[in-house]
Amino acid sequence: MFKARIVMLLSALLALSPLVADQAEAKTFYWISHGSPADPVWTYFLAGAQQWSQDTGHEVNTSFHNGDVASHQEAVRAAIAAGADGIVSSSPDPGSLVQVAKEANEANIPIINMNTPDPTASFDAYVGGDLVTTGRQWAQYLVDKGHVKSGDFVWMPVEVPGATYGVQEEQGVASVFEPLGITWEVTDATLDQAEVISRMVDYMTANGDNIDAIIGLGDLVTGSIKRVFDQAGFAPGDIPVVGWGNSLDTTREVLSGYVNAAMWQDPLAISYMALSLASMAASGIPPGFDIITGALYEADKAQIYDDILSGE
Repeated sequence: MFKARIVMLLSALLALSPLVADQAEAKTFYWISHGSPADPVWTYFLAGAQQWSQDTGHEVNTSFHNGDVASHQEAVRAAIAAGADGIVSSSPDPGSLVQVAKEANEANIPIINMNTPDPTASFDAYVGGDLVTTGRQWAQYLVDKGHVKSGDFVWMPVEVPGATYGVQEEQGVASVFEPLGITWEVTDATLDQAEVISRMVDYMTANGDNIDAIIGLGDLVTGSIKRVFDQAGFAPGDIPVVGWGNSLDTTREVLSGYVNAAMWQDPLAISYMALSLASMAASGIPPGFDIITGALYEADKAQIYDDILSGE
């Protein structure tokens, strides 16, 4: 009986040993966002990071910085000072993380860029959409579908003026519109959705009759289109709209005809894959590639993304 208990104990210890080893090897990663926790799309980015932590057993420290560049830079430096095994970070403004990325390199800490690319910084890899290409796709969609032509005017609201994502998306739009003589205006709408809706309604009320199309340069603005149209007295389809499509607000706007086409960025997968690359690099396998995501969808595919965002 005693020997049987010893055998059972040894068996139990052997069964536990991989778990103990896994715990001993657990690493700490930092996930740093320029976005706002109030922005619906960033809840999905965050969920991807949390799922990765749950699946791998590694710790992931997350933070949001609401477009505050100094705060974002300090968060990266804090991760370096803490001896992070890896850092995943979006880019708040072009060039804003050049120095801190270099500091991570010098500390031999992998730093992976997600969501908003900045090739001027020495990130080890990028995971997310090609924002210039995304802007080009939106503009080309409007042209190819006959929604805009030479002499037309396109309104492009964005949450944070001068932020990397809007700047690069506008570059892509310009590459299509400029040769065709199509003009546009970018206006800021802040990161507070109530204020976003208020500013957009004001703009639509004052300028709606002169707007030939709308490109939403961020998820908050595109996801506010229905409420803005309803308040400003515009019906679905009165003005063609394209933009980001990473929120339930936007998938349902596409399904109901308020938005013609929207870009799915794969927010959960971006965080998951970026952390995977950081972990791989921390294990001595340098990523010699970027991972580009994104799919433009219309009403016939919108339900797929609505189901994903609904957790169905």
